[in-house]
Amino acid sequence: MRVFKRKIYNKLKNWKSETGGTKALLVEGARRIGKSTIVEEFAKNEYRSYILIDFNLASDTVISAFNNYLNDLDTFFMIIESEYNKKLYRRESVVIFDEIQRFPKARQAVKYLVADGRFDYIETGSLISIKENVDGITLPSEERRLAMYPMDFEEFAWALGDEMMVSYIRKCFDKLMPLEQSLHAKAMMMFRQYMIVGGMPQSVLAYIDNDRDFRQADMEKRDILEMYRNDIMKIHSSYKSGVIALFDQIPAFLSHKERRVVMNRLDKNATFPKYHDTFFWLADSMMVNQCFNCSDPNVGLSLNEDRTYVKCYMCDTGLLVSHTFSENEITDNDLYRELLFGKMSINEGMFYENVISQMLVANGHRLFFYTKYNEEKHRNDIEIDFLMSNNSKLKYKVYPIEVKSNDRYTIKSLQRFEEQFRQRIGGCYVIHPKNLKVDGNTVFIPAYMTFCL
Repeated sequence: MRVFKRKIYNKLKNWKSETGGTKALLVEGARRIGKSTIVEEFAKNEYRSYILIDFNLASDTVISAFNNYLNDLDTFFMIIESEYNKKLYRRESVVIFDEIQRFPKARQAVKYLVADGRFDYIETGSLISIKENVDGITLPSEERRLAMYPMDFEEFAWALGDEMMVSYIRKCFDKLMPLEQSLHAKAMMMFRQYMIVGGMPQSVLAYIDNDRDFRQADMEKRDILEMYRNDIMKIHSSYKSGVIALFDQIPAFLSHKERRVVMNRLDKNATFPKYHDTFFWLADSMMVNQCFNCSDPNVGLSLNEDRTYVKCYMCDTGLLVSHTFSENEITDNDLYRELLFGKMSINEGMFYENVISQMLVANGHRLFFYTKYNEEKHRNDIEIDFLMSNNSKLKYKVYPIEVKSNDRYTIKSLQRFEEQFRQRIGGCYVIHPKNLKVDGNTVFIPAYMTFCL
């Protein structure tokens, strides 16, 4: 399988040079985002040798080694080397524990293996924190966690062979200058392709290898969605039905103006405390990106988060497109044409907002939004799609973001927010389909520039 260029590779190199001998690295993320592929590519390139133990396929011999020989590491490594027919070299080799959630005891063993000091260790997995996967084990403190996400817009452009384009976009953002108009149109076309195809490597590969055929990409995405649903069906706890209900209704919630989860649509007696485990499972699976209401955008957005108001965006917008429409609808070329040229009469806003959330999360931002309800008018006076902060404790500033999916819009909510919190605001952003412009304290950026934030 082709290995795409991923930004996480440099983070793996940093870990190796800084703490490889003293801490294992746990790479976590949703299934099928390319964790195993990029970690194995890193091991091939950066070490003299490596062994990858896939706990979906590990033999009884390997499991027995973990169960019986961790107190005799000479014998333990002799068994592992013999089973995989590979030689490990002191301080020149890495052992990869793939799908570590399948065998939690191996994760607990990291403490002793790191202390032994012979080799480096990388773990990959999903659903790392749910009770079933940590029950009865001591989590190692000798472990550094690294989140991985679907390919972002820049990585998608690299896959399409357009490195010069994203480099030019970054330069324009840094200088706060618009792109040359024909290149802006080209960048928007690439952005809309990204919105449809998404960032799951298998979907991107199917798209590229089949002459940019959206239908081939859709087939791969439907396989991934089916896998996610099968993972949910394997939950052994009572909250399984809640996870299924919420996962199935994500497109419906996002299609409403406020985008947020309305509990009585899940269950007439539903409450957030009752559905706590449901939201935790979905967040831990990293199938979704949760966005919480910040009741007071002051120092530390998370200090004022209101978890009774939450939006659940899909981790990948390409998956959301396939999750929203049936196969019959999506194979109709009119749908692709409407999405590609911004002519969709319904639902386009939800895809736009989802892809912006995806790009913000890939850049390390936690997601928050803000609303202010007007009791007299019985409606929200202010609705801010996303809030970023500079995370400074001394000179704290917040950056409100409004997302607009078409050329015709107003920014009254943003203006009201700015009037109310002027002293706290470092700058405002409007993300829209048009070219970059600056108006006072507000920067209007084309959607493809979100990866620069």
